Amino acid sequence: MKDIPVFTTQYGAASLILSQIPYREEGYIRVQSSLEPKLLLEECARFLRACGAERIYATGKDLPQDLPVYTELVQMQIAKAALPETEAALWPVLPENLNQWADIYNQKTARIPMGAWMTDQQRKELLASGEGYFVHKNGKLLGIGRVSGDTIQFVASVSPGAGADVVAALAGTASEPILRLTVASTNEKALRLYEKLGFFKTCQISTWYCIR
Repeated sequence: MKDIPVFTTQYGAASLILSQIPYREEGYIRVQSSLEPKLLLEECARFLRACGAERIYATGKDLPQDLPVYTELVQMQIAKAALPETEAALWPVLPENLNQWADIYNQKTARIPMGAWMTDQQRKELLASGEGYFVHKNGKLLGIGRVSGDTIQFVASVSPGAGADVVAALAGTASEPILRLTVASTNEKALRLYEKLGFFKTCQISTWYCIR
């Protein structure tokens, strides 16, 4: 399914994310403008349910106050020089290991809020970007990650206690002295790791609400 950048109704306009419905049965609404957001959400939700969404989440300004919060996306940052050194090494994603990386990614994101299943098209885009990595140490796979410019787009450890090494290794590929990432407030395990490493919150990017 393709996302709908602008879904217009008599009650306003929103962006609809449908691409995750076949994989996670989740649909997402980004309200762009509305004088009657409650009615706009109801119409968007009906459309998403008709497409197969079992769970629906929304974000935007002036949403109804009685909606339960699903999660908040917050940005964190740290000076690369403040991260601990690591002996872990990076190995790039190549055609022969792309599916292994994507399988780990999908397994990990299935457990976290706002996680997204990696589609075949996104696998091709990852390979073309050269931004994906495996993290190894002494011949053992510690985790995977993706870094774009000064931002860690994704990080996951596959070995207990390896999170710090994975983050530190990925940081070495960042293009700027300040490293940034985004994390869901309800992903408590990731938050604890980042705060332990010295990351601090800089801003709240968005709040997502459950649509009943």
